[in-house]
Amino acid sequence: MITKQALTIDDAKRMAAAALVEARKNEWNVTIAIVDDGGHLIYLERMDGAAKPTATVATEKARTAALFKRPTLNFEEMLKGGRFGVLSLPGVTPIEGGIPLMNQTECVGAIGVSGVQSPQDAQIARAGAAILGL
Repeated sequence: MITKQALTIDDAKRMAAAALVEARKNEWNVTIAIVDDGGHLIYLERMDGAAKPTATVATEKARTAALFKRPTLNFEEMLKGGRFGVLSLPGVTPIEGGIPLMNQTECVGAIGVSGVQSPQDAQIARAGAAILGL
């Protein structure tokens, strides 16, 4: 039997709180989504003023990062480099702002943010992820 680490709801709430601090500091209204290693939603918070579609986009960014164990920026860069085949990968949202939560080589989940420009979304996601110290 294999033992693996998993995110708890408390982990997710702490990450969201840290991400919210970063967003509020910059006066950005966003949605923050946190998923488990299978891409299933654990926690979602949409700030007042964040557009409604950001809830879906943030979740999909997080899901992509968790399932593929890499930041969504990697997929965006593939597209910018002309590698359009990435669009045929099921479940890929190739927009910066999704960060996998890696404990060494094991992905325990991911955080995704949507609502401002993609690099700013990623900045907020990194602030949330940093609270776990992975």
